[in-house]
Amino acid sequence: MSNPSRDETLFLQLVAMFQYAAMQQMGKLPSPVTGKIERDLAQARLSIDMIEMLKARTQGSQSAPESEFLDKVLFELRMNFVDESKRPAAESEAAGDADPQKEPEANGE
Repeated sequence: MSNPSRDETLFLQLVAMFQYAAMQQMGKLPSPVTGKIERDLAQARLSIDMIEMLKARTQGSQSAPESEFLDKVLFELRMNFVDESKRPAAESEAAGDADPQKEPEANGE
């Protein structure tokens, strides 16, 4: 890929911001403020809808990398959203607490 323009880089960063927000809102990533998993599927749906709107509104003027990135992000978010919407809230939050990178607690684990 050649050097992306400033606008292309900013566009990809904007999409990535909504992607990151949606993953947090689905309970897949911890909140940067509290460090805890917080799940709000209605907000996640709104973040996904924002990316879908950006894709539709920029159709025809996207570079190949932008188009591929949008498709990949939307596919990933939609699959995760379906997965999370099938899970009860308590199960999702418990699964989010099982962070494989987290150090074992001093309770004998």
